[in-house]
Amino acid sequence: MSKKNENHKGSIRIRTEIPGPKALELLERKFKNVPKGPFNTIQTFAVKGEGAMVTDIDGNIFIDFAGAIGSLNVGHCPPGVVEALHRQIDTYLHPCFHVMMYEPYIELAETLNRITPGSHEKKTFFLNSGAEAVENAVKIARKYTGRKAVISFERGFHGRTYMAMSLTSKVKPYKYEFGPFAPETYKWPYPYYYRSEFDSPEQLDDALLQRFETFFQSEVPPEEIAAVIMEPVQGEGGFVIPSQRFVRSVKSLCEKHGILFIADEVQTGFGRTGKMFAVEHFDIVPDLMIMSKSIAAGLPISAVTGRAEILDAPNIGEIGGTYGGSPLGCVAALEVVKAIEEGKLLDRALTIGKIFQERFNNLKSIYSQIGDVRQIGAMCAIEFVKDADSKTPNKELVQKIIQTAHQQGLIIMSAGLYGNVIRLLTPLVITDEQFQEGLEVLEKAISDCCQKA
Repeated sequence: MSKKNENHKGSIRIRTEIPGPKALELLERKFKNVPKGPFNTIQTFAVKGEGAMVTDIDGNIFIDFAGAIGSLNVGHCPPGVVEALHRQIDTYLHPCFHVMMYEPYIELAETLNRITPGSHEKKTFFLNSGAEAVENAVKIARKYTGRKAVISFERGFHGRTYMAMSLTSKVKPYKYEFGPFAPETYKWPYPYYYRSEFDSPEQLDDALLQRFETFFQSEVPPEEIAAVIMEPVQGEGGFVIPSQRFVRSVKSLCEKHGILFIADEVQTGFGRTGKMFAVEHFDIVPDLMIMSKSIAAGLPISAVTGRAEILDAPNIGEIGGTYGGSPLGCVAALEVVKAIEEGKLLDRALTIGKIFQERFNNLKSIYSQIGDVRQIGAMCAIEFVKDADSKTPNKELVQKIIQTAHQQGLIIMSAGLYGNVIRLLTPLVITDEQFQEGLEVLEKAISDCCQKA
């Protein structure tokens, strides 16, 4: 590759092929020492991150539209978080909350109890990852209800530990040859209006809701179901957005039968959708909420927040973990919430989504391989197909577009059951200039790889 992007206008600067020479040396060490299982979106290595920009080991500068799979809503190295971490490192690192407690844990619990939906009394405790929060939410739901069955949804993703993997829908690469899985886990269908055979979203919703009632007769009676766990917007499943009517109907069904509703906000939380949490778009209050990813600007911490009487169901010692709610994660998370509120990042997410939708909706009439363009706030997706009539998923085209964009300095990644969706998780602190430049690169990559209608 030539150095044609050396003087690229704006923020991107590409000096080498991706991967560059220094990255190739590190890749060789990686292949020798790291198992092949962990995937990598782009074949290079970061040395610096700031806002929406990342610099790699060869001096190439990228605009980041992946945001560490949604972990960086407030951007790389937000100043308030960095300063708080330095202050915390100078005092203590980890006395372990189960040994000697510390105030940041309490302060963050108070904060999440305040900002999560619902005016009822709430409690919060902390863990290390989204999957670990899923596992504990299920434990708590079973303890509180005395029931065993748990319902998740087709195309849903809840993590890679065994209960979380059992609740996850996609077989490859997440579940293949890893069984047997946790018992008493079941799947309900989730609306996918773009791929629906019905004439209207309402008709699809009606059909699915009727199937849920049939499920109680054919599979598991509601009296044995502890919880339904739902991503308010499916993330790994392809940024699939349900109707408010569907989500509210599922919640009503739970209430009717004494089933707990668990909202998995790991990817949708902390401003991504233009609300602090995605369930707020659907005007419901979950019984339990799971949070991670952008909670602490990339530091490993997760949370389970919910009704106080439910969180108090486990007895002393029945939930927890050595590193859960580390002081570093807690002080970082407090600064993240402050950055979202003071920086008006919820409004920024809505602006990002509007700009994206207006720009890329027009491309559907130009390129027949663009099947659908959808967004909710700054959770944006483009679905690619073989052609508009068949809607056959086009994973190969998506991979080609992604690789093209990477070479041009834009970090993007795929999603979807068939891997045919490009998902954008742009840091909400991205500047207008950076966002427009990134969109230009993406549009150019699409035009280079797609055939015009």
